[in-house]
Amino acid sequence: MAANINRVVLGGNLTRDPELKHTPGGTPVTSLRIAVNSRRKDETGQWVDKPNYFSISVFGNQAESCAQYLSKGRPVAIDGRLEWREWQSQDGGKREAVEVVADSVQFLGSRGDGEGGGFGGGNQFVPAGAGSEHADFPAATDDDIPF
Repeated sequence: MAANINRVVLGGNLTRDPELKHTPGGTPVTSLRIAVNSRRKDETGQWVDKPNYFSISVFGNQAESCAQYLSKGRPVAIDGRLEWREWQSQDGGKREAVEVVADSVQFLGSRGDGEGGGFGGGNQFVPAGAGSEHADFPAATDDDIPF
């Protein structure tokens, strides 16, 4: 039987300030929007960055932290899963969307890195659970790389 895997790891910059709301049950949920660049050659053969945009939902205490400490332009790393949802719009039409539901959000850079601070720097993103002694995979060493 094939395994079902639904995992997403993204690193990019916020394209707008976080939006904090609450579910009818009172659970905090913050909406983030991030841009992640892909390098490609254009028609002239020059390398250019093409942005890809992703909608992210963060729940619980982490949602409140994101709303409090993040702002537009801030670099973040997201570890989560894809989730498909559908709803009926106000005009009665059927709407669908795929979004990333974050299991963890890592704040990169410093608070002063908003508005073009850039993704990267000296901070390293490690997916949730990867650093624990009970991780699903062993830590890689240079000897494990086959080339």
